[in-house]
Parts: sequence; C-alpha cells; structure tokens
Amino acid sequence: MPGGYCTASEIFPRGCGTLTESGVVSLMSTIEKLAGWLPGRRTSPEDRLAATLEAFRDPAADTLDLIRRLVSVLRPRNRRDIGADGRYGAMLARLEGDTNLLLAFRGHVVHFIASRRLITFFTDSGILPGTGFFSEWWRILVDRLLPEVPDERRLKDCLHVIFDRPDDWRWQEQVPPEHSQRLWALLAPADELHNLDWRGIQEQILDAVLLLAHRISGLGVEAELMRASPSFDDDLPRFVALSAEALDFVNALRASLDDAANPADDGSQLLVIVDQCQSTLRHIRKRALTVGTSLHLSYLLARSEQCLERLRELVGILVAANASTAHTTATATAAWVEFAHDAFLAENRRNSLGHYMAQLSRLLAVRVTENAARSGEHYICETAGDYRQMWRSAAGAGVLIAGMALLKIFAAGLHAPLFVEAFLFSMVYGLGFVLIYLLGMTVATKQPAMTAQTLAGLLEEVRPNSQAELDGLVDVVAAVCRSQLAAIAGNVVMALPVAVAIGFWIGQIEGQPVIPLEKGAHLLGDLDPLSWALPHAAIAGFYLFLSGLITGYFDNSAAYGDLAIRIARLRWLRRLAGAARAARIGVYIQDHLGGIMGNFLFGCMLGSTGVVGIILGLPLDIRHIAFSSANLGYALIGFDFALPLKAILWAALGIALIGLTNLAVSFALALRTALGARGIRFEHWGALLRAIWSRFRSAPRSFLLPPQGAPDGGHG
Repeated sequence: MPGGYCTASEIFPRGCGTLTESGVVSLMSTIEKLAGWLPGRRTSPEDRLAATLEAFRDPAADTLDLIRRLVSVLRPRNRRDIGADGRYGAMLARLEGDTNLLLAFRGHVVHFIASRRLITFFTDSGILPGTGFFSEWWRILVDRLLPEVPDERRLKDCLHVIFDRPDDWRWQEQVPPEHSQRLWALLAPADELHNLDWRGIQEQILDAVLLLAHRISGLGVEAELMRASPSFDDDLPRFVALSAEALDFVNALRASLDDAANPADDGSQLLVIVDQCQSTLRHIRKRALTVGTSLHLSYLLARSEQCLERLRELVGILVAANASTAHTTATATAAWVEFAHDAFLAENRRNSLGHYMAQLSRLLAVRVTENAARSGEHYICETAGDYRQMWRSAAGAGVLIAGMALLKIFAAGLHAPLFVEAFLFSMVYGLGFVLIYLLGMTVATKQPAMTAQTLAGLLEEVRPNSQAELDGLVDVVAAVCRSQLAAIAGNVVMALPVAVAIGFWIGQIEGQPVIPLEKGAHLLGDLDPLSWALPHAAIAGFYLFLSGLITGYFDNSAAYGDLAIRIARLRWLRRLAGAARAARIGVYIQDHLGGIMGNFLFGCMLGSTGVVGIILGLPLDIRHIAFSSANLGYALIGFDFALPLKAILWAALGIALIGLTNLAVSFALALRTALGARGIRFEHWGALLRAIWSRFRSAPRSFLLPPQGAPDGGHG
C-alpha cells in the first residue's frame, strides 16, 4: 500500500477470522504510523531524525531523496524553532556511535557525490558568472517566473533539489563550524581518501584547477584590463604562466595518486604565480579609485579575484589531502569544510535577486561613494570661516528656492497636460538646482547624502577601545551637526521672507493677490503633519540619497573616460576657443559633470513624482523643507496674512518634521550604502552614542556653533 501501510489481505492472509504473526507486526506498525497523525501524537523531530537515518541502511534507497529528507528534518520549521543545532548534533552523535550506520551513511553520500559532475560546482559556485551583469539579472528574473529544470547528474543542480527553499542559507549559516568539521571528518577519514570514490572526486578537483587556470589566463586578452593598467603588458606573462604551471601541478599530483612513490607537487610555485596575478589585479583596482572604473571592469576584476581565490582553495585542499600525516589531513578537512560551507551557501542564494543586486552594487559603490565622500568634506564646517560661508551659501540658495517655488506654482496654474506639467516641474527644479550648484550655493538636504560617506570612511578607522579615535569621530559628528543646522537655517530663514516679499511685490504691481485663496489653502494643507506630508518627505529623502549616488557615478564616468582630454581634443572647440581655453573647458566640465547631472536628475525626480502618482492613482508626491518654507510664505500671501497663529505654528511644525524626515532618510540610506561598499560592519554603536551624548552634555555649543577660538580659515 502506498505510504507503507498494509492491506487487509496482508494482515489477514487466511481470511478475516485468522490473524497471523506477521499480520500482527504489520498491524502494530500501521497503528503506530496512524497514531503519529492523531492530535497530540505527532511524531517528534527526534523520532523523524532516527527514522530518516535508519533509511540509509538500505543500499538500494535513492540517495538524493534520503539526503533531501534528512535536510527537511534538520531544517528549522519556523523562526521560533531553535532546535536545529541540537538535531544536527544528535545526528552526528548517532553516526559516531553506530559504526554500521556510519558506513552505510558514508557509502550513500560519498558515492552520490562521486557519481555527479562536480566541475561546475568547484568552478562556478559562489563566483560571478561569465555571462555578465545584465544576462545574469535577466536569468534570475526568468527563473522566478519559470524555474529551471534541474539536471540531477550535476551536484550544483542537486543542491537546489536538496535545499529547495530560497532561505535555507539562513539556517545553514548558523550551523556551528565544529558540526561541519565533525560531519566531513566522518565522511572523509584519512584512511579512506584513496579509495575509488574519493579518487574520482579528486580527479574532478584537478580538472577544476585546470579550468580555473585557463579562465584566468584568458584575462591576458581582455582589452578592459589593458586599458585600465598602462603596465599590464609587463604583467601579462604572469597570467600566461599560470596555465602552464597549473598543468604541471595537475600532472605531478595525478602521477602521485597513481603511484605513491612519485613525488607530489606541493603547489608552492603555482601559488606564487597566483599571488602575482592577485597583486596585478589589486594594482588595477587601486588605480581605478583614482582614474575611475566601469561596470564591466569592476565586474571583471571581482570575478577574476574570485577565480584566483577559488584556485588557491582547491590547491590547498588537494595538497593537504595528498599528504599522509594527521596534521595535513586535519588541514585538508578544515579547508574543505570552509570551502564547502561557502559554496553551499552561494548555491542556495544563486537565484536571489536581492543578494545578486547587493553583490553587484558593491562593484561600483566604493568608487561612487569615494567621490561623494570628497564632496562631503566640503559640507563640514570646522572653523568659524567655514560656518559663515555655509550661512552665506545656504542663504543664497534660499533666495533662489523662493523664486523656484513661485515658478512651480505658476506652472501648476497653467493646467497643462500631465506630461507637459511633469516636464515643466522637472525643468523648474532641475535647472534651478543646477544654477544653485554652479553658483556655489548650498541646499541643506543635499548634505546628509554626502557627509554620510565621509563618516563611513572615518568609522572604518575607528577602534572602539581607543578613546582618542572616538573623540575625533565625535568632533566630526559635531561639525556635521552644526553644518547641517547652518544650512537649514540659511535656506529657511531666507526662503520664507523672500517668498513673502516676492508675493507681496508682484501682488502690488498686478493689483491682485499673486496666490489665490484656494491655492493658499492647498499649500497650507500640504504642510499638515497628519497628512501625507511625512511619507512624501521620505520620498524626497530617498531621491536625495539617489542624487548623491548619481553625482558619484557621473564623476566616476568622467574620470574613467578621460572626459577633459577628449573635450579638449574637439576640433570645432579648439577652432572656436583655442587650445588652451578648450583644455580649461574640458577640465571644468569633468570636475562639475557629477554635480550638474546629480542636481538636474534630482530636480527631474522631484518634478515628475506627483504626476506619476496621478497617472498610477497612487498618493505619490514630494515634500522638501526649503520649498515647504517658501510655500508657507506664499500661503500667507494667499490668506492676506489673516492666518491665525495656531495655524502658522502647526505649519511650522510640519516644516520641521518634513526637514527631519528628509535628512534622516537620506542620511540613513547613504550611510548604509557607504558602509556596505567598504565592507564595514561597525558593531560598536553603543560606545559611539555614549561618547556623543557625553560631548553633548559637556559642550552642547559645539553641535550648534564652531568652537570658540577656532582658526578663521577653512578648506572651502
């Protein structure tokens, strides 16, 4: 009977009146199985683990199904299930205490691994694919809609059958390393490494070493690497030699496996060449931080470094496994455990779009955030001169923002078609922000996305047990706070009264209010803290974060593409302006391209969001603290200054909360991106927050104003 239950004829073979001894056994087994499904009598995880392990005693059982069932028993049933480690340990203890069961288990697993195609597992698991960014991105999207058919002849595909849940990597990551070491020590004891099954596995590892070496040697023809490193021709022999040395290593090791009398290659020369190739790639990556990089170059460098590291891992496993001492055998087991753990996790996350996007975003993020970090240094007021300059630049921006807000109101009053309205709004914002940038003025909300990058670079160097380093970081935090407050005050203090002055002046000229009462009520309603104002402010904060990345991206592209030199070589520009002036124009454009594009596209995002919300029927819009303060001024004009004080104070609270949301969202996203790009896991926020609080209590003025007696100079 399917499911292991007995039929009536099996229990009562001589008729319903006679019960045989075997029938009694079958009946009791059936009753026990049925009892497991009754309420309150569910089979415990320990019983299911024992039954699953016992199934390995059957040599004819399907190994893939057995391993899949075993993983389903070990896997946590939900987030509250904390017994996975205990079940894993119980499995190991059961195998260690039952020799016959261990031999059966080892026979199933080792034969299963050896009978699969392993080369792609060794060469591809955890390594960026050679198809490129967009091809792999598309493959993952298609797999979400129409999953691939697994090829059970390949270990890579079998892993997707065994670990069939996309989040299996989470609990695998929590398995203690000692558990994994015990498991592989049971599967691959020193006296078993030369048997038939393990020899087949070693042969496939040797083939993987050759394949990786040939793949890396192929970098010698990559034009992108040659372009990125002027001295790459001198380093090319290293990559060519890698393939030849790998072949010598593999041949020597195979001869040693066939006949122990033949000396095995210890891999030292091969690893020397691997080190040389890695040194070349590090040099190219370091140079890219100065001259810029591209997505293809970043992708190529990351994949090449992964292949070299994988080659190093496989050589280490082979050399240690081929030695006969207990120490080298333990080394081989430890190396294999680390490799297998990382490769299994990578395979389980292979179709995770979020993991892939995070992996790819780090390729360019360091370069992008480095540009933003250098820009962020100019937003930090360290001296009294810097502080006054920040006030002046923010006040100038506030004047222009008041004019931009009025232009947007006029554009909305045209009641143009939606796409035309989106274009007009985008041009008002985009061109206005570009003008502010080119005039050297400051928009307060642009600071967090830039200064977060600078703070991330400092967090990388801070040791929590060093009070001097913490105090230095607190100094920067205080400088960022007073810089931000100065910029906000400059924007708001000027935008509000200038908006009132402009509205009143135009109204006097035209003889009627420039802002109708209905529009004034609408502007005031947009500042209500209990409306959609704060979610819309969060959207604007997200755009501020994006504009920082866009600035860094275009700065990087300009540097990588030698934009200044290429512009200076334009024949028509040289004829029109002369060679010297063309060169200066090229340098100016290269230096300012990131800022121009970041500000312009930020304006386009602000200007089009409301129209997109109308088209989609969603409550999408933006709120920006500087424009909101200007809009309050125009609302006062619309109401002819007849607003009650309570309404004005409520709107002022809305403006303050909008500004806080703008800054918090953009800063948090920018800091998270910068830390991720640098691979920083700063886990001592408590010590930092205590140091900041201590400074605030002892010297609150430093968070508002520059230190007294500070040099009256600055870095611009």
